[in-house]
Amino acid sequence: MEKAKILDSEAIARTLTRVAHQILEHNKGSQGLVIVGIRSRGVYLAQRLAECIRKIDHTEIPVGALDITLYRDDLTLVANQPVVRKTEINFDLQDKKIILVDDVLYTGRTVRCALSELIDFGRPQCIQLAVLVDRGHRELPIRADYVGKNIPTAQDETVEVRLVEVDGRDEVVIVEK
Repeated sequence: MEKAKILDSEAIARTLTRVAHQILEHNKGSQGLVIVGIRSRGVYLAQRLAECIRKIDHTEIPVGALDITLYRDDLTLVANQPVVRKTEINFDLQDKKIILVDDVLYTGRTVRCALSELIDFGRPQCIQLAVLVDRGHRELPIRADYVGKNIPTAQDETVEVRLVEVDGRDEVVIVEK
């Protein structure tokens, strides 16, 4: 059951623009930046962030997609036949500043998997994490460098990020399990 709407379409757009400005400010521009989104919604958010950066800095930033399925430590718990999608990183990560993008930061396990996979592609200068929502309840010592919105949640709640590319609308809602 839907408990509360946290962000609507306009709020998501404003949040991504703010995060794009923070990324550019922290990195002193877009030189050496690449953006990699974690499948599935992180990829769409990564594409939107790259577009925001293009509008602000007039620079095209390479965007990649990361599928972490085979890096999960709970693969057997997720499904008998997990769906493995394609990782698409068609650019060199060596000495780049990677902005890793995900929709919701929760336990930190997804990000840990993503970090392991990214390192398999080369040695970046650094990896920075950008998330639309940080809901707390970390199980690993991972924190985001850029957070769209901090949303304190209970363990019996979930945060659903709905994006037009997948769900037909943009919104972030809290749902009771």
